[in-house]
Amino acid sequence: MQIRHESSRKEVAQMNTEELRENFLIETLFVPDQISWVYSHYDRVLAGGVMPVATHVTLETHDALKANFFLERRELGIINVAGKGSVVADGQTFALDKLGCLYLGKGTQQVSFQSEDSTNPARFFLLSSPAHHTYPNHAFTKEEASPVTLGALETSNHRTIYKYIHEGGIQSCQLVMGLTVLQPGSVWNTMPSHTHDRRMEAYCYFDIPENHAVLHLMGEPTQTRHLWVANHQAIISPPWSVHSGCGTSSYSFIWGMAGENKDFTDMDGVPILSLR
Repeated sequence: MQIRHESSRKEVAQMNTEELRENFLIETLFVPDQISWVYSHYDRVLAGGVMPVATHVTLETHDALKANFFLERRELGIINVAGKGSVVADGQTFALDKLGCLYLGKGTQQVSFQSEDSTNPARFFLLSSPAHHTYPNHAFTKEEASPVTLGALETSNHRTIYKYIHEGGIQSCQLVMGLTVLQPGSVWNTMPSHTHDRRMEAYCYFDIPENHAVLHLMGEPTQTRHLWVANHQAIISPPWSVHSGCGTSSYSFIWGMAGENKDFTDMDGVPILSLR
């Protein structure tokens, strides 16, 4: 588990490329048969990934959490971005196809991950936040997520949005998760940009074709910075930062949030012409 502390607006404005990547980019999410974690002090969120190949992988606690088991005081959102797999939680098995989502509530003690086919392993993106109440474990398929298609090819943002963990879907304490799939020919995400001071956000980019990448924009609206992101990498976005991207090809990304509220529309819009 890697621990990352907050960076102020003033600090970020002075960072070079290497410093930005060290603080906000998660380069390695999926390592065979182990769980990779980054603990962010933005809303105390844990972002990580697990790719079971040769064996099942068990969710263990860490000394830094000061907990008897990982979900003693936390909740966990899981989205599969690759081959078929399953999650076993306190003896109950949840099968997750690609784009399937599972929520595990506070108090779940025993959790393990496995793939159906080792030649096409599952890749589970994980996002965890502190929890004050126990909500039931619940799985959603992408069809159950009430997909909505928005945007247009003319503006290069024709996309389908899937909402999983939110007020109208799987219930949680503060975790919100879903994903966006850009249609062929579309490359922009989250444009016009926005911020939301009441919660942080994490992005996990996937289905980026080989030899392509996404130019992710971050920073204050009048002090934007950029990071080049490859397939199966993630971004930690501070509450005060924009989080938009433009790819060299179409792609997909998971968005996950935690903080003061779960209102999906609670955001402060940034007009395009005011960006700097």
